[in-house]
Amino acid sequence: MSVISPPIFIFDAYGTLLDVHAAIARCRAEAGPEADRLSAIWRTKQLEYSWTLTLAGHYVDFWTLTERALDYALALVPSVDKGLKTRLLEAYFKLDAFPDALPALRALKAKGHKTGTLSNGSPDMLKGAVDAAGLTSDLDAVLSVDVLKMFKPRPEVYGLVTECFKCTPSDVTFVSSNRWDVMGATAFGFRALWINRAKMPDEYPEFPPKQVLADLSALAALS
Repeated sequence: MSVISPPIFIFDAYGTLLDVHAAIARCRAEAGPEADRLSAIWRTKQLEYSWTLTLAGHYVDFWTLTERALDYALALVPSVDKGLKTRLLEAYFKLDAFPDALPALRALKAKGHKTGTLSNGSPDMLKGAVDAAGLTSDLDAVLSVDVLKMFKPRPEVYGLVTECFKCTPSDVTFVSSNRWDVMGATAFGFRALWINRAKMPDEYPEFPPKQVLADLSALAALS
């Protein structure tokens, strides 16, 4: 396993450090047998809205898109009680971190690396989730696309990292569970790692990740 030298580790937040399906997990009994389907649709539409708006040259903050995506999912899956909407949004605002997230961050910090997140999330929702997950003190920066009014994978978004840390793209290891995000980071010049928790097939062959990992636990050994 190769050793990674860039001193800065930047993580995608939602889906990489934070479990986007933790919200439905807290309401699973009430949501019923189609809970997982609802959660998958919610996540898919949330991302779709961010891409289509950016392509059209428009911006709506990610929290608003998260609520709209949930409305769509609840309409498409009528077996789930629409009365759960408020509880689901409250849960999404304070998502659980994956169990391997905090140990990975602390291992990197112990080795002298800078760490941060670069996320589509709005500042308030990012702060709420990162604080609730207990990750705040182990991150040197929590960067939101909101300052640019556009979403990943626009290259300008990845430029927020080099601007914040006063570094070049080659100084950055970018870690994401989203293959499209790894594509965008690779195209920008980051050393990108794909956390393929779900064992998905590869995509974007022109922009391969430097490595594919099953989870975050291997990062300490790489650094």
